[in-house]
Amino acid sequence: MMIKKLKNISSALLYASSVFLFGACQQDAATSGTEALFSNFNYTGNDAVYDNYPLPEGQFYSPILQGCYPDPSITRKGEDYYLVNSSFVMFPGVPIFHSTDLVNWKQLGHVLDRESQLDVKNAGISEGIYAPDIQYNPHNDTFYMVTTQISAGIGNMVVKTDDPKKGDWTDPIKLNFDGIDPALFFDDDGKAYIVHNDAPDEGKELYKGHRVIKIWDYDLEKDQVIAGTDQIIVDGGVDIQEKPIWIEGPHIYKKDGKYFLMCAEGGTGGNHSEVIFIGDSPRGPFKPAATNPILSQRHLDKSRTDRVEWAGHADLVEGPGGAWYGVFLAVRPNSNNLVNTGRETFILPVDWTGKWPVFAGGMEALKPYVPMPEGVSNQTQTGRYFPNGNFSFQDNFQQTELDARWVALRGSREKFLRRHDSGLHISPSAVSINEKKPISALFYRQQHKDFTAEVDLNYLPRSHKDLAGITCMQSEAFYYTLGLTKKNDEYYLVLEQMSDGVSTILAQEKIKHPEDLSLRVASKNDYYQFSFKQGDADYRAVGDVLSGNILSTDVAGGFTGALIGLYATSANHIAWDTQ
Repeated sequence: MMIKKLKNISSALLYASSVFLFGACQQDAATSGTEALFSNFNYTGNDAVYDNYPLPEGQFYSPILQGCYPDPSITRKGEDYYLVNSSFVMFPGVPIFHSTDLVNWKQLGHVLDRESQLDVKNAGISEGIYAPDIQYNPHNDTFYMVTTQISAGIGNMVVKTDDPKKGDWTDPIKLNFDGIDPALFFDDDGKAYIVHNDAPDEGKELYKGHRVIKIWDYDLEKDQVIAGTDQIIVDGGVDIQEKPIWIEGPHIYKKDGKYFLMCAEGGTGGNHSEVIFIGDSPRGPFKPAATNPILSQRHLDKSRTDRVEWAGHADLVEGPGGAWYGVFLAVRPNSNNLVNTGRETFILPVDWTGKWPVFAGGMEALKPYVPMPEGVSNQTQTGRYFPNGNFSFQDNFQQTELDARWVALRGSREKFLRRHDSGLHISPSAVSINEKKPISALFYRQQHKDFTAEVDLNYLPRSHKDLAGITCMQSEAFYYTLGLTKKNDEYYLVLEQMSDGVSTILAQEKIKHPEDLSLRVASKNDYYQFSFKQGDADYRAVGDVLSGNILSTDVAGGFTGALIGLYATSANHIAWDTQ
């Protein structure tokens, strides 16, 4: 991640989060106003690439996790594989997935799911949790997750568990070093190390973006780096004479008696790549491969169809039958060459029969599918596993637990959610969606360039301060919202655009009978259309077709993808005229 070095990180504060379990919900003291009842959510993705490239026999789609699931890290215990992603200010944090074959994945939940683990309540949407690394230590049969929390003065931290399937990750332990992107390595002799990105020593920065990779000895008894053991093992990148930027995301592997250090280089945008080094010790010295980079799309023709870009930030794992695989982030630009779905998790086979690991086709234009491991059956479209390709997701909110794909921002979901047989109640908080505070909104990641999302809404606002509806959000400063509110004893659907913090009312529609509305947002070729209906009537557009530019990383900045939200507030900030 391209951020400045963390300096003078204060002592750790308690984190604020909790697991949402459907059942009785005690309304938070900050909430007020009438509740909004949401039901029958339906998301359908329809990207042309999956119609143009139907799966051949023996192949599976990549990305394996569509939408904002960046910075993947993977580990293995026996036949069980576990994968985690960055989550920024999403609450709960760090989604964790399980597979036995690297093709079919189930989401176990989240690593950081308690108030004592996560404190992002005042953070911007691209702050919070960066680049988690998950590792299994066979010497003590323990799983570790290390990450950087860019909020509340916490910085680098570690949690652990003896079984990710059960959860029960510990409260965080603050780690005593600066920088970002920490990763653990457990050697055959039982010794442990942490590697991470950092700034050069004071006074030795040679150019903008100059970073280093450091290593520390790690005390497994104290869960802390050992003071005085830090050492720079890569300065700048593969060739510092070329002024490479943002060497980061390091991982160490041991194979055939040699140590391999793999890192991202070039920044997490259009110049992103993956590079590798070899050494005789975890502390090096490390020599770069002559074939670097080993994974990138930056050098390819930008006019190619079905482009994948920004590939890098990879992690390797030995898969079924001894074959190696690499997971990594990349993006799929839309028809306007903008990125709305965010950084996604891709996978490729890796040939490591020679000296260096070679991503299969990693330097060529990435294809929509890759070969499956031998003997594996693709079940990603059966409903039992996390889907990819074109798919639909329906939720009537009748399950005993909320689907793990739903997240809040900056605070726990149970503070504003209540289950009912008729759907999901959201108790509006006195916080608006444009504030850097916990808001009463539930979000689903946009997972396709072209999609339709619909939801039923039963809601009676009491004043112009009350609003509930749907939102497409890139950040607190860039979003669209279609919400039902009230003014002068009349009800209105109001379509708002927030662009770089400037609010504009794009359209309004008077509603005579506001109960039992259905709201829809659809995206096609980077254009979004909001609409509504009542009863058996057809959907009717509210306002014009809208540019998706403000929902892109390119315009809004940051590291997240667009989110589709069910939102309610008793602090509606919109100033509008009903005449």
